[in-house]
Amino acid sequence: MKCIYCNGMESRVVDSRQTEDGTAIRRRRECEKCGRRFTTYEKVDIAPLMVIKKDQRRQCFDVNKIRSGLIKACEKRPVSLKQIEELARSVEMEAYNRFDSEITSQVIGEMVMDRLKKLDEVAYVRFASVHRQFRDIQTLMDELGKLLNESVTDSSMRSSENIHANT
Repeated sequence: MKCIYCNGMESRVVDSRQTEDGTAIRRRRECEKCGRRFTTYEKVDIAPLMVIKKDQRRQCFDVNKIRSGLIKACEKRPVSLKQIEELARSVEMEAYNRFDSEITSQVIGEMVMDRLKKLDEVAYVRFASVHRQFRDIQTLMDELGKLLNESVTDSSMRSSENIHANT
């Protein structure tokens, strides 16, 4: 590895460990020529995943776009940055695992909404209003109605499970 300070070609690894998220190896190196230390990161090179937009344009998948949309949707909500990051990474991992080379923006949006609905319903509605392009109040009300029906169904199922568990 070439030294970033003196351009020396020989260095030795002083310390090597996995990053916190497990996606890379961090290596501390020491230049044999000048003795200075520097850090390198080793990551798996993943083939690009192309996103097919609604107008059929294609662009490289960018998890930062998901993160940005989530931050906007979760603004002033009790959702931590760590939860946003975990949700974004979860969508990224599923996209790369399920699709070889292309994925539609529609599928990505649905993956985000499935997870966001479980995390924070208000943030879910905010995200859905942008992703599904609600054009009027009725469309928004229809989505809220679906969300309420799911909440009532989930609530009654939990009550039923608790009754059966106590008998």
